[in-house]
Amino acid sequence: MPMPILKFLSDNAPWLGAGVLMTLSSSFGQTFFISIFAGEIRAEFKLSHGDWGEVYTIGTLASAATMMVVGSVADHMKVRRLAAFVMVGLAGMCFAIAITDVAWLLPVMIFGLRFFGQGMLTHIPAVAVGRWFRANRGRAISIVFLGHSFGQALFPAAFVLLMSVSNWRTAWMVAALLPLIAIPPLLVLLKQERRPQSLALEAGGKGMRNMDWTRSQVLRHWLFWATFPGFLAQPIFSTALAFQQVHLSEIKGWSHAGFASLFAVMTIANIIGLWIAGGAIDRFGVARVVPLMLVPAALGYSLIAGVSGLDGAAVGMALVGFSTGVIAAVGGVYWPEVYGSRYLGSIRSMATAIMVFATALGPGISGYLIDAGVDFRLQLYGIAILSIAASVSLGFAMWRALPLLKPSAL
Repeated sequence: MPMPILKFLSDNAPWLGAGVLMTLSSSFGQTFFISIFAGEIRAEFKLSHGDWGEVYTIGTLASAATMMVVGSVADHMKVRRLAAFVMVGLAGMCFAIAITDVAWLLPVMIFGLRFFGQGMLTHIPAVAVGRWFRANRGRAISIVFLGHSFGQALFPAAFVLLMSVSNWRTAWMVAALLPLIAIPPLLVLLKQERRPQSLALEAGGKGMRNMDWTRSQVLRHWLFWATFPGFLAQPIFSTALAFQQVHLSEIKGWSHAGFASLFAVMTIANIIGLWIAGGAIDRFGVARVVPLMLVPAALGYSLIAGVSGLDGAAVGMALVGFSTGVIAAVGGVYWPEVYGSRYLGSIRSMATAIMVFATALGPGISGYLIDAGVDFRLQLYGIAILSIAASVSLGFAMWRALPLLKPSAL
């Protein structure tokens, strides 16, 4: 049974706090942050929407491929050392993009931002929490992933304001400092780090069919491929929305600052989604939550496409944010519950690589369609339809998998 929340927080504060620091620092490699500089970067390097989308896609695809190769290091290296190394790498990439004036280096810098930020600083805490917690996995993930929510609420508006009194290169210089500032408190919080490998081997850490699944076994099983479209959907769609925020503001007649401020609304909804989903997963099992996770987003995309004012857009962004929170909670629990925790680093790196790969598609495809004359509002309606279709696919997959899953997943 899940323990009372206050006791849970007090007993686990150092590890939960370290996880929040990691997910907060990942913001500087997330699309919602990088995309606020889209207008300035396109103007500086004379890129069209399609060109910028291509740059972003190339860098992100390279990041996903690298995650597949190196992500399993989380199975063997202590979290404090690995996270500190990754934060230094992320700071270096932020500094590099601040000083570059060579267009062909942009894909390299996007690769670094996506790999160190979105990739590893999401992967590392997800793997650690998946091993450190079992009965309270949903609750722990919902707390650790608050870092994403705080970053999405704080950084877009703050850095748009910073650019209004300075310039985009100075803003990236400031961004380079923040992961470095996070390293000392992270090391203090993880001074007495848990030992995930020993915990992974304890009874109860196994997945469906009472097995410790390897990555190759996961890839050969039908359930992975049946759920693949559903887990891919929201990263593709939400990334396209965040990436095209400047363009969407222009065609809607909204100020960019006004639309960027809606990320705070999205964050509040994201936090609500995290908490509701975390509790629901611990109480009802992850398999019952999976089919519902995309439904609010489908409604949200339709609203954003159809409304004319920022008030309506705020409701749409809230719905998308709620789904994002639910999906974050589901993703943190689904992999260890279904496939076990012994090889979680290897399996989760594959899942993270797929997520990163998916986020590469959104900007590239949406940018190409905009250049081809397909209104982004029409694209959002298509995204809503595809989200519903993915929900149906996930529901069927979970229903078929019920006899295979262990009781805690149901």
